[in-house]
Amino acid sequence: MLERIKSKIAGLISLFWREVAKFGVVGGVAFIIDSGIYVWLLHGSMSDSQVKAKIIAGVVATIFSWVANRYWTFRHRRQANVVRELVMFIIMNAIGLGIAAACVWVTKYWMGLTDPTSVFIAGSVVGLILGTIFRFFAYRFWVFGKEMDQEEEFAHDHELLGRPKTDIGAAANGSTGPTDTGSTPKVLR
Repeated sequence: MLERIKSKIAGLISLFWREVAKFGVVGGVAFIIDSGIYVWLLHGSMSDSQVKAKIIAGVVATIFSWVANRYWTFRHRRQANVVRELVMFIIMNAIGLGIAAACVWVTKYWMGLTDPTSVFIAGSVVGLILGTIFRFFAYRFWVFGKEMDQEEEFAHDHELLGRPKTDIGAAANGSTGPTDTGSTPKVLR
């Protein structure tokens, strides 16, 4: 069992190292954009609207992130249907932005911490870390995933996660089990 766990961990590391470096650079720049706008708004016109300020900063950083991920990080896997890709990207980023805004909301309204440092840490550190983890997996498996599954280099990625690719394809087609191909099964002895 321990060997199986080690194998799964090694497979996951192998799976994700290919995208992590570029995704990290884009995320770092998006963090600077997000944090800079958020601090500027907190100390300016939106000093009493921390949640709204976080949403505005997140939207600007999201626009940058989509452009950078589409044309740099995942440029060899862009979908032909740009509208579908953008809609999926917006949905996943809205969820990520909701995670960051929820962290600000919890800090301000549940914990009662309203000073700029506390809400900044909640939104731009804790919220951004949790949102970034969600975004990476969302981009990898939903936004840019279809084309990646068709590339030979990524053909066994789903198996590393414990789900054979045939099961995923069957589930996507609405099938609940193996299909009858008309051939007689072979019995191995």
